[in-house]
Amino acid sequence: MDSGARARLGRIVRVASGNFLEMYDFMVFGYYAAAIGAAFFPAASASLSLLLALATFGAGFLMRPLGAIVLGAYADRHGRRAGLLLTLSLMSVGILLTAVTPGYARLGVAAPLLVLGGRLLQGLSAGMELGGVSVYLAEIAPPGAKGFYVSWQSASQQVAVMFAAAVGLILSRELTAAQLADWGWRVPLLLGCLIIPVVLWLRRSLEETAEFSARTHRPTLAQLLRSLAQSARVVALGVLMVTMTTVSFYMITAYTPTFGTAVLHLGSLDSFLATLAVGASNLLWLPTMGALSDRIGRRPLLLACTVLMLLSAYPVLLWLVGSPSLPRLLATELWLSFLYASYNGAMVVCLIEIMPGELRTTGFALAYSLATSLFGGFTPAICTWLIQQTHNRAVPGLWLSFAALCGLIAALVLRAPDPGSPRHKTDRLPSSPGR
Repeated sequence: MDSGARARLGRIVRVASGNFLEMYDFMVFGYYAAAIGAAFFPAASASLSLLLALATFGAGFLMRPLGAIVLGAYADRHGRRAGLLLTLSLMSVGILLTAVTPGYARLGVAAPLLVLGGRLLQGLSAGMELGGVSVYLAEIAPPGAKGFYVSWQSASQQVAVMFAAAVGLILSRELTAAQLADWGWRVPLLLGCLIIPVVLWLRRSLEETAEFSARTHRPTLAQLLRSLAQSARVVALGVLMVTMTTVSFYMITAYTPTFGTAVLHLGSLDSFLATLAVGASNLLWLPTMGALSDRIGRRPLLLACTVLMLLSAYPVLLWLVGSPSLPRLLATELWLSFLYASYNGAMVVCLIEIMPGELRTTGFALAYSLATSLFGGFTPAICTWLIQQTHNRAVPGLWLSFAALCGLIAALVLRAPDPGSPRHKTDRLPSSPGR
């Protein structure tokens, strides 16, 4: 490995570390939603308490569009490095609030309000985090390797999924169910707090991208808002693209432990094993398919994966709930993981490529945040509600099918640059689809 490749690898690790921390905390909250609900949202029934906790999990996503615009505009004006440091600082405060706030029994109504505040603050930072990391990786990638480089934004999240699942496995083995419900769920959150100083140190050593440094025009917030309004069609189609990614991701990661234990009545160890396997599968397929999209183009992968998800999601869930078991759960999750990762490996870099260069971070972050806020972040809560209303344990498959339909529509309408075209190689991004 030459010195240039080593330098780029170091930058990938430093920029993706914050993405790891953000996703780790979101996963832990989703994994222990039942215990968090009991601690902060006591209700007449366990299912209502769980639903309130999952709604709080989803509420953080409502702040993402605001974070995408405000923090994205900050990054597009002041630099990728400055934006990423700011989001990490806000994220750290949100994690600390959730980890150290006493429960409802001690603080009363202040406890759930503090936790909700922490989730909203973290959602604000997350609104730009994904976009900032993705754009940074795209701007440091060598020619012809953007798909592979950008895929490490999502790949770093899979490391977080695996790490959180491994912590969950250890706690499930070492602690009783009563201990986990009482205080054990705080352990992984406090572990995340210990990681914060390391990630801050890594991020502080980031260099600004050469592409951003070379720009002579740094748009103001007002200018970015005007550009966003002019690019509304691109952002709207971007939302449809991301819906497939965000719904399937939260379905197969954050919702799996709750679905496995509360719906399928499998052991918590089984659910964490399945989640760990999903993280490993995603980590394998994301860079593989990102690199493949560099060779064959983004659109073929987008079309193939959305069609396969649309046709198979509900039948696979029906097969799983017909006779729940660890082997069936693993098979189902790994199939959905393959479709998610193959799609996402092409989708994230495609979303960057269709955004006008002057609002690359803001436009990307806004499209991603709107999809996550409207659909993906509330996936655990929506699936829980749908099962309660329909008494059909396979109904989450229909929710996945809806997300796949959104992605298919976008893939049919959008015309992303081909990886081998001169425009792609020179990174001149189109300002509207179909050009």
